[in-house]
Amino acid sequence: MTKIAASILSADFADLKQDCLRLLREGVDLLHFDVMDGHFVPNISYGAPVLESLHAALPDAFYDVHLMISDPARYAPDFARAGAGLITFHLEAVPGAVPRVIETIREAGCRVGLSIRPGTPVEAVFPYLEALDLVLVMSVEPGFGGQAFMPEAVQRLAALDAERRRRNYRTLLEVDGGINAQTGPLCAQAGADWLVAGSALFRAPDPAPVIRLLHGEA
Repeated sequence: MTKIAASILSADFADLKQDCLRLLREGVDLLHFDVMDGHFVPNISYGAPVLESLHAALPDAFYDVHLMISDPARYAPDFARAGAGLITFHLEAVPGAVPRVIETIREAGCRVGLSIRPGTPVEAVFPYLEALDLVLVMSVEPGFGGQAFMPEAVQRLAALDAERRRRNYRTLLEVDGGINAQTGPLCAQAGADWLVAGSALFRAPDPAPVIRLLHGEA
């Protein structure tokens, strides 16, 4: 079954614990934690102390941390200590140091993901597939929540799915950006294992039907 990651970027930060707990109780599988530094992307979000506090409040949740930052190797250990289960970084941030960052995250005790922007060819990920737990395909330009889904992401997921099957790898595929009741099923059909959704969940009057549909149960 496709898993759903609720992007807390769309949550109510005045009541973050309860807003996340509400979705976990409705069937969301994990919490997606977007970290932005104002350098790699033109926005700033939150850091490891917020994750540490949320992890202390909801210790049983799985935290899927997405580092949209220029120096992931420097900060990844902080997020690992704060409670991250998987840490994803961007290939474009460290094009010459991907193996080193993968090693740093593994040494910190976390599973590892690699993300690519919409304009980066999916083939750029192929050399690292064997070393990764997950590949995150961005279906919007990273940096802001609430953007419209880029339909070419479906073909990009399908290409990655074909390559991992050809190599008989178990690398997970995740997609993030504009995921909702319409776009999520298209991505799942193309091979996505994890769907990151923010506004479609946190701002829904009743998220339960959306969660069922994204799980493939509707």
